[in-house]
Amino acid sequence: MKLLFLGDVVGRSGRKAISENLPRLRADWALDFVVVNGENATGGMGLSPDHAKTLLEAGADCLTLGDHAFDQKGMLQFIESEPRIVRPLNFAKNAPGRGHRVFSDARGRKVLVTQALGQVFMKRAFDDPFSALDSVLTTHALGGAVQATIVDFHCEATSEKMAAGLFCDGRASMVAGTHTHVPTGDAQILPGGTGYLSDAGMCGDYLSVIGMDRAEPMRRFVTGMSKGRFEPAQGEATLSGVYVETDDRTGKALRIEMIRQGGRLAQAGP
Repeated sequence: MKLLFLGDVVGRSGRKAISENLPRLRADWALDFVVVNGENATGGMGLSPDHAKTLLEAGADCLTLGDHAFDQKGMLQFIESEPRIVRPLNFAKNAPGRGHRVFSDARGRKVLVTQALGQVFMKRAFDDPFSALDSVLTTHALGGAVQATIVDFHCEATSEKMAAGLFCDGRASMVAGTHTHVPTGDAQILPGGTGYLSDAGMCGDYLSVIGMDRAEPMRRFVTGMSKGRFEPAQGEATLSGVYVETDDRTGKALRIEMIRQGGRLAQAGP
């Protein structure tokens, strides 16, 4: 199975890059399943129903969220009617939506998508992500109940992301880190057969401060004072993420490639 995971979409620039490029990538690379993290797609904070529809219509099979899952209030109701959106498993016990779902690709193969929030350096205290992931991965065994499993681990610390990758090794086809918006260079297949990348990066303008127009963040770093709100940068976006090919029988990764399409970080695809 050919799987593509794209990192955090940031603002209008990121949405435009998805709309203009994802349909072509699906066709050119014969992708079977695509997951896009959309939690910063609306003004850099959260995801609105309209922008969720834009990303899904462009070719995403599933959208994941993050700690800004419900910053856009319309998502509170929309997620209940749109099963292709997955919120973090350990966000809050009474949060709407679900933290995992099993989908089918065009050939009927089952794909589990789940997401968990880390705890280290995060602004809120979230429930234990490891026990939450353990329950889901045990219930939906890779190579048995599902033919592929994609885990989005959304957190600050690369150490916690690496721990999550090792924790899921052999039980997931792919573990992709999100949240920090900076793509890492450590794509690898772990010993148990899980494709791993510490951070998929962002789909946004990289001539920025993690996707935001540089003026306000620079002011705060240099002077220690704020003057306005953060606004997403509007330059050409780079689609950033990770591509994994799996064995249909075991669900384990056979190949992994970092993806950088367009913008300042462009490179060749798989």
